[in-house]
Amino acid sequence: MPAKNPTSRTHPPSKCTHLDDLLLSSLRFLCVLCASALSFLFLRSQPNLYPAMTLPISSISFDLAEAVKYLAERDEKLKFLIAETDPFQMDQDHLQSPYEALLEAIAYQSISGKAAATIFGRVKALSPTGRAPSPQEMLKLRKQALRKAGLSNAKAVAMKDLAKKTIEGIVPALEDAQKLSDEELVKRLTSVRGIGAWTVEMFLIFRLGRPDVLPIHDLGVQKGWSITYGKKHKPKPKELLAFGERWRPYRTVASWYMWRACHRAGNAALRKIRPAKVRRKPKPKRKSAGQAARSRNRL
Repeated sequence: MPAKNPTSRTHPPSKCTHLDDLLLSSLRFLCVLCASALSFLFLRSQPNLYPAMTLPISSISFDLAEAVKYLAERDEKLKFLIAETDPFQMDQDHLQSPYEALLEAIAYQSISGKAAATIFGRVKALSPTGRAPSPQEMLKLRKQALRKAGLSNAKAVAMKDLAKKTIEGIVPALEDAQKLSDEELVKRLTSVRGIGAWTVEMFLIFRLGRPDVLPIHDLGVQKGWSITYGKKHKPKPKELLAFGERWRPYRTVASWYMWRACHRAGNAALRKIRPAKVRRKPKPKRKSAGQAARSRNRL
């Protein structure tokens, strides 16, 4: 195995999103919900250079071996992908709270990963602890200080809203989050400015280790699906959701392999995948001059 590059930090769908700068930056922000987990998961951007990793059994609620066996027995294409790629692997930052994970996610919105890392580093420097400012510290910080760190006004407001909702208990502590259902967490966390369902899905996967999460709007999962199943078009979210029923109750693991398929394919193959098909309504037939005249006469 090639030597690890300790300075390399990439995330699951990153190679897929190199196709489009806007998608690259937006998906990078979402994928850093658990930046430590994701960077450990994908230390190198080249295919087949990812180091082996293990998700501690005590940190997840399902049996990884059973999940992979279950999927392989029910999906021939996925069985082949599982056999051809590294095993499902993931690591988690056990020190990062939900608040900290989501705070970092906000910092990464709509900008490159490098720029976001620099800005978030400045935000952390605003706290004497060297970590991200606590909710109490965040509320005391002047908005101008956050703007000076490089945050937009919208992101500064979002971080303060996150801090406020954390203190109020809407954003739960990690111990409480582990007791809540996926649906309840989505409902709570999406009430925070700047946090969408996709962000929460990544949090459920990479921070809580939930087994049955399918991010149907994720570009990497969509394109990985197209590559795996030999499709020329990306699936519509509803189509992917329906297809993913065969993967229950281990859709998280299947999603991970879709990311792997995306990475293995290479940019040339990914560029060939077309947008999802859109069913267009047929145009109404134009009336002939005689038909139009008869219509006017009836009036």
